[in-house]
Amino acid sequence: MTKLTLGSYPHMLGFEQLERLLERTAKTGNEGYPPFNIEQTSDHSYRITLAVAGFSEGDLSITVEDRQLVIRGRSQDDGAERVFLHRGIAARQFQRSFVLADGVEVGDATMENGLLHVDLTLSRPQAVVQTIQIKRG
Repeated sequence: MTKLTLGSYPHMLGFEQLERLLERTAKTGNEGYPPFNIEQTSDHSYRITLAVAGFSEGDLSITVEDRQLVIRGRSQDDGAERVFLHRGIAARQFQRSFVLADGVEVGDATMENGLLHVDLTLSRPQAVVQTIQIKRG
């Protein structure tokens, strides 16, 4: 079976970056921790919610790197001072990545009841019609 690429379609010019982005997204290695929701909050806004029980604001970092929203968590382990008879609450480090389309802007991030909310907005570009003059060669 032959793998079709966007370069296989001669009428689709300049989409090589999109193809690389799709390949990178497939390789992000996001596992199931921490669980998350993505909801549409209006026609032009979204909210990503991660369950980050046990993490404080200082344990989390949110960055945008090359059109990817990256959320990292690293809990400060004070286990040396505590003796656990059972430890069932996960406090392992994590990284979650979300690919952002052009025009998606990351807004506020808030913590509430062990949930991290990251708000996103989509700005729609105005349609522009451009007329190209034909020069005599």
